[in-house]
Amino acid sequence: MTHHSVCLTFDFDGVSSWIHSFDSPDSPTELSRGLFGVDVGAPRVLDLLDEYDVESTWFTPGHTIDSFPERAAEVWSRGHDIQHHGWSHTRPRQYESEAAERADIERGVESIVDLTGRRPTGYRSPSWDFSTHTLDILQDLGFAWDSSQMANDFTPYYVRDGWAAPADAPFERGVETDVVEVPVSWQRDDFPAFAFSRERGYADERAIFRQWREQFDWMVDNVDGGVFVLTMHPQVIGQSHRLARLESFVEHVADTPNVAFETVETVVDRFD
Repeated sequence: MTHHSVCLTFDFDGVSSWIHSFDSPDSPTELSRGLFGVDVGAPRVLDLLDEYDVESTWFTPGHTIDSFPERAAEVWSRGHDIQHHGWSHTRPRQYESEAAERADIERGVESIVDLTGRRPTGYRSPSWDFSTHTLDILQDLGFAWDSSQMANDFTPYYVRDGWAAPADAPFERGVETDVVEVPVSWQRDDFPAFAFSRERGYADERAIFRQWREQFDWMVDNVDGGVFVLTMHPQVIGQSHRLARLESFVEHVADTPNVAFETVETVVDRFD
């Protein structure tokens, strides 16, 4: 029988995204949204995961670990995987130099090692973007996999290097590396749909959760060994009414034959 995987992933940004990605480092209101994720959203999510005995992956900036060590330690102690999401939640192409990006990634590694006692094997870039240096840095630092790109929807693949996208010549695909990509999608991310900002309002929440379920069902029916990655943020998905809808989705997945909730690392370990 075909085995399908569902990876519930949480970008545990805390306040780091508001400080480093959204030009609001001194906004008490924006920072309070991150604090909601730490103080309210994360405990609610962890309790839900405990109730259904679900393993998950938390991509956690070093800034969150260093700012809120007790909550980060609770995520780890309750059986969830913690992987790399930068230290400062700076978008890779915003660094002034390769050295600055490398230093931030190395600092994030140190925070995770201090918390868990082991080096992270996986990376998710803040805002799902790479600079021209990111892949080389990840390879130099021994990362085995990434979960930031979108060249497939439900099937992992190897990240390519040496590609070229000239404006006046054909695209060149480059060559495969040893870094496994476990792809993501903006269609399976709670932030663009639910997180109000000056650039966007709210989506129809019932429609979004229905879309997640329909995408999952399509994967099960049409993809051999499909991997469904859902990206969520405790400060977003942890709102009360959304937890109830997430619980309904979890129940639907749990009731589907030949499907397992798994960490991203477990999926990568099985990938050939």
